[in-house]
Amino acid sequence: MKRVLITGAGAGIGLAVAKKFAVMGWYVLSLDKVFKEASMGEEIIFDLRDLDGIPELIDRIGPVDTLVNNAAVLFCDPIESIPKDHMQEILDVNLLAPAKLIEATSKAMKLRGSGRIVSVGSVSAFTGHPDLWYGATKAALLNLTKSYASHFGPYGVLVNAVAPGPTLTAMYERLPESRKESVMSSVHSRRPCLPEEVAETIFWLGAESPTYVSGTTIDVNGGSYPR
Repeated sequence: MKRVLITGAGAGIGLAVAKKFAVMGWYVLSLDKVFKEASMGEEIIFDLRDLDGIPELIDRIGPVDTLVNNAAVLFCDPIESIPKDHMQEILDVNLLAPAKLIEATSKAMKLRGSGRIVSVGSVSAFTGHPDLWYGATKAALLNLTKSYASHFGPYGVLVNAVAPGPTLTAMYERLPESRKESVMSSVHSRRPCLPEEVAETIFWLGAESPTYVSGTTIDVNGGSYPR
């Protein structure tokens, strides 16, 4: 049975991804710092701010066929007054932890000559974001995807990403109404994306896409592109 590790799998996009892989017969390792609702597969409680603990975590979990870097944090602080601890948490969870997870899981993938890594970016990687460091980390994550795809290509490891538009998750629901109206104004369908729609795309990249697809980012944004 193939194994997939999904971060931020306790809710939203991560939970939808876990359900999709489980339905397709995969052994699902669901990682989150807290599980508020029924999860899928094996629950792993871990705080991704513990960057130094990630290599040991992966050693304990064992090899995986696919890694899905989904976990992310977002604050709604004014650009002029972003608390230092908020900035550091966004950098740790949204960018440094995914990089550490890629480094740790890719070792077995390279030895095996196969493996897939999918990271969840955001349309804000292209447009910017009111939460300055959220947009910056998502842009950096997409650049990291291209760099790792080039580095791991000779070993048969595929590295891709998705960039969702506004998606109906708890993170989206926490946004002020004014910001929801702003982001929705650019969406042609006038509705937020469903987590299941992002999950379908992640599963394709993480399990089914041709091996010639690597280093790319698939936009899941209803055709709404930066102007």
